[in-house]
Amino acid sequence: MLEFFAMGGYAAYVWPSWLIGGALILIVSLESRRRLKSAERKLAQLSAPDAASRGAGTGRDSQDAR
Repeated sequence: MLEFFAMGGYAAYVWPSWLIGGALILIVSLESRRRLKSAERKLAQLSAPDAASRGAGTGRDSQDAR
């Protein structure tokens, strides 16, 4: 078992590479999740019922109908 962890003398290169790769994957995953939640909150704000009613009746269509 120790031979496996020694990686034939290359353990000093192999294990840090695994750690760096794992850390990068974790960082990318967390950042993606943070951006997804932010986008979902923004979408919810934009599609809220009060946002739709604020713009109602203020365009050219309502003026042309008179």
